[in-house]
Parts: sequence; C-alpha cells; structure tokens
Amino acid sequence: MHIRPDGLDASTLMQFHDDMLAEPSWPSGQALEQQTGVWLWIAANHQYNTLLWNEEDKARRIDVGPSEIAACKRLIDQYNQKRNDAVEAIDEAILSALGDFERADGARLHSETAGAMIDRLSILGLKIHHMREQTQRVDAGAEHIAKCSEKLQRLIIQRQDLGACFNQLLADAQEGRAYFKVYRQFKMYNDPTLNPYLYGTQQRVAAGGMT
Repeated sequence: MHIRPDGLDASTLMQFHDDMLAEPSWPSGQALEQQTGVWLWIAANHQYNTLLWNEEDKARRIDVGPSEIAACKRLIDQYNQKRNDAVEAIDEAILSALGDFERADGARLHSETAGAMIDRLSILGLKIHHMREQTQRVDAGAEHIAKCSEKLQRLIIQRQDLGACFNQLLADAQEGRAYFKVYRQFKMYNDPTLNPYLYGTQQRVAAGGMT
C-alpha cells in the first residue's frame, strides 16, 4: 500500500475547506502562503471557487447598472480559468506523489480525476456553508428555515458520498486497480487566439478597420 500524498483523504479535505470558510479574512491570499505541495493548489482552487461564488451572487443584482454586471462577468471568467488551472495542478501533484506503481491488468480508467472531485468537494463545502447561514437567519420565517435545514442535510449527505468515492479512487489508484489522467480544459472562449470574437476584432484593428 502506498502512502497517500500529503495525508490526503476526504475527511481532511472537507475539514480544510470548512476551516478556510470559517476564517474571517478568507478568501484572501494569506491562507495560500501557509500551504505547500498539493495543498497549495487545493487552497487556490477553494479560493477561486469562493471568489466565483461571491461574484455570481453580485452578478444577479437588479439594483446596479449594466457596467457593474459586466465587470462581475469578466471577473467570473478570470476566476473560473484560475479555478480550472488549479484543478489541473492538483492532478499533476497527486499523480506525481503517487509515483510509479504497477497498473493491474484490466485497471479501469476513471473519467473524473481526483482534482475534479476535490473541486466538487470545495463547491459542496461552499453550499453547505451558505445553506447553514440560511438556517441561522433571524430575519427569515420558520418555513424558510425548515426548507433550508432539509436542503442542508441533503448537501451534507452528498458531500459524504462524494468523499467516500474520492477515497475509493485514491485507494484503487494506489493498488493499481484504477487510474486517471490530467485532462486539460482548453477554455477556448478565454483564449484570444481561439475565440473568433476576440481574434476577429484584433484582425480588424490591425487592418485599420477599427480605432
């Protein structure tokens, strides 16, 4: 049996996500400076998921002008790219930490990577955190509290189930029964050489069609 990279397991991950969300200064970059190895990228992924959550909330305001909503949407694009970059870095770090191990005949390829599962655990942590806040509102009625309490329990079960699947993937990977790869997201809309609305504009500017 191989040693899990950096003590990585679902329970530790979920506690880490919860602890970060409980920090008053989160999602500042200070918490990132305290992490090393794969945990640096786990923290970065969680940070960008938190920033995404906040901007998604702001983008749904109806009391501000279009320019402010557009600014939120641009930040959402930036944070989403960095979130995906962190997922890829997590997978690279975990695969490197697992090292060379013999893959058993008939080992299954797991379509979802460990990094993608960590990303989902981070998002579930955010949902649990914010749903719990809804159950503690003093300005909401009993029906709202009851509905949110039910949703909170379902989210907790969903995170526990995903955590068990994550642990199983790592265990199977360490025993050679399963494997996963680093999958590149290639977000084409963020790449000015691949998004026709971006490179088309650049071409027109270069041709003198726009100023």
